[in-house]
Amino acid sequence: MKDDHPAVIAGRASQAAASGHRKQEWLDLFAADGVVEDPVGPSGFDPEGKGIGREEIAAFYDKTIGIAESLEFLFDDGFACGNEVAFTGRIRTVLGGHVIDAEGVFTYKVDEAGKIMALRAFWEIDRAMATARPA
Repeated sequence: MKDDHPAVIAGRASQAAASGHRKQEWLDLFAADGVVEDPVGPSGFDPEGKGIGREEIAAFYDKTIGIAESLEFLFDDGFACGNEVAFTGRIRTVLGGHVIDAEGVFTYKVDEAGKIMALRAFWEIDRAMATARPA
């Protein structure tokens, strides 16, 4: 995977802003019509499973990233193709004094300007919750 690939750059910037709890920096990485699917499919954040748009992305941050005590991206590998990258590994979240690992595939698609058009996270809620343990 090339470190200078636009999707890799945007994905890593997203991860750094999220783990650093820098909300505005994270939001500024998205294109005006960018969407988030985290997790992909229907969920409590996206009941219809269609992806959430720009205005809902800020609320998503507040309900997930913003309340985490810490967030760590532990990716094993990545595959950059076209204008996208898929990272594999896990996101470790400390929340309410508990550590939770969400294993999965996490993709970022960018436009010509390097802005995130789509952030999609393929992970299973039940599987992640089974990893919950005291911090």
